[in-house]
Amino acid sequence: VKIFAPNIEQRDVVNHLKGSPAEEKRNVLVESARLARGNIQDLAELKASEFDAVIFPGGFGVAKNLCSWAVDGKNCTVNEHVNSTLQAFHSAKKPIGLCCISPVLAAKVFPGCEVTVGQDKNIDGRFPDAETASAITELGCKHICKNVNESHVDKANKIVTTCAFMCKAPLHEIFDGIGTMVQEVLKLA
Repeated sequence: VKIFAPNIEQRDVVNHLKGSPAEEKRNVLVESARLARGNIQDLAELKASEFDAVIFPGGFGVAKNLCSWAVDGKNCTVNEHVNSTLQAFHSAKKPIGLCCISPVLAAKVFPGCEVTVGQDKNIDGRFPDAETASAITELGCKHICKNVNESHVDKANKIVTTCAFMCKAPLHEIFDGIGTMVQEVLKLA
């Protein structure tokens, strides 16, 4: 397993303790290195031929830094290195795992694919971002409704997705869903 991140400036920095923007600049690769304890490489250096699969975590960083979904929604652009990585794994018929908001990357890059970001309705207040499913459909993809502890496998495209934190759920349920995504990616590898 190797960890990669794009070597770009973050769109913005958030003080998560206060829930408000911070007056500072950070680099995505440098910040990712903090989380990965330094064992990380520039995404531009990733070669699909050296790996069996790729998994993209989710989080608001995806919607702000790996693409512009947070600002532009379905009209977003995808970072060039993220796009080329997805294209390389897809062309090589290697599995791609995406969780939380990152399935929108596949929806933008692979028209016609099937993904899940959970439910298409805000059931019991658990899916506050349910409109994301409609945006995915408007991009020409098929959104598959799934519970937080499940994942969806688009066998034709070898894309495995799960909603993770797109659902307000206990951590153990999110963990279970991410676990099923990883297991399905490994089965396809």
